[in-house]
Amino acid sequence: MTDFFAADKTYEKVTSAHPLIKGEYENCKFDNCDLSNADLAGMKFIDCTFTSCNLSMAKLVKTVFNKVSFKDCKMWGLRLYDCSAFGLSFTFDGCSVNHSSFYGLKIPKTKFINTQLHEVDFTDCDLASSVFDNCDFTNANFENTILEKADFTTSHNYSIDPMINKLKKAKFALPAVVGLLYKYDIVIE
Repeated sequence: MTDFFAADKTYEKVTSAHPLIKGEYENCKFDNCDLSNADLAGMKFIDCTFTSCNLSMAKLVKTVFNKVSFKDCKMWGLRLYDCSAFGLSFTFDGCSVNHSSFYGLKIPKTKFINTQLHEVDFTDCDLASSVFDNCDFTNANFENTILEKADFTTSHNYSIDPMINKLKKAKFALPAVVGLLYKYDIVIE
């Protein structure tokens, strides 16, 4: 890794043809960047904002995301579990994070707002006190996931087995709450 450091800068329309320099970015903004398939391994993003970016299939081995905000981003096929666990914190607003994996991450109090989470893997995650505001969980996987005090009241299409996940004080609302009963193959009218 180089000693490159950038602070308080805005990067617009960055593409793989002109990739980001390996290094540390603090309080930077990334607007309309196509970072799909980019190698972001080992890079540090602290207090950064990504808006209308495509990060699909980016390589995230030991990537630092500390207090990072993703807004209206396409983030398909990400192995977020490859990120550095130290200080890992981010929010998602209006994003599509389909086919990605948060496997084993400890990210309590994370905010997911108006986010599509189709076929996302949350196995072994700690998402305690997280907020899922108007999120779509079609075919998302929750197994051995800590969801205590998490808020699902405005979300839908989730299938969560209360027997293999920790749900104490989690919030749900009708009619989507039937997603807690999916495994029983019962008819609710």
